[in-house]
Amino acid sequence: MEIDIIDLTDPEYADLNVVQFAMVRAAQAKKDALIEKATTKKEELFRKMVANGTVRSSAYQCAVQDIDANAAHDTEVIKQDLLYQLAYESTRWEGNENGVYRYPENPNYNLTPSQRFLEVRNYYMSVTSDPNARLSAYAGDTLAKSYLGEFYVTLYDLLASYC
Repeated sequence: MEIDIIDLTDPEYADLNVVQFAMVRAAQAKKDALIEKATTKKEELFRKMVANGTVRSSAYQCAVQDIDANAAHDTEVIKQDLLYQLAYESTRWEGNENGVYRYPENPNYNLTPSQRFLEVRNYYMSVTSDPNARLSAYAGDTLAKSYLGEFYVTLYDLLASYC
């Protein structure tokens, strides 16, 4: 697998822990699947346009540009999510006298509010794939209200948008 989702030098790849490298590989797999799907969509469009005799029209070019733009946007979303995960993954393995930092068992109060937001978001995204159950569990989380502060509502809205 060629990894081109993010640009890292060989020493930077060597500094990644196992979890971080797995995140990179998973993001690369998502990107590859996305590009393959876009390519398939363009090929199907081409065949339809040839069958209708309109392949040389500007509609085909506009549709291909739209497919490419959507693929580029989705790839950028995957890349930014990966960068956030990599940035904050290293802080998860530190700890205090209560053990390794991990939400909700031992939350890290040394994180910035945005880092706390990402930590809680990652926790709830990994708990279940059912968006309604995820939102219900988050709504009942009293620790999150104090831990996230003003970001509590933001995360609630984000989780609600998946329902």
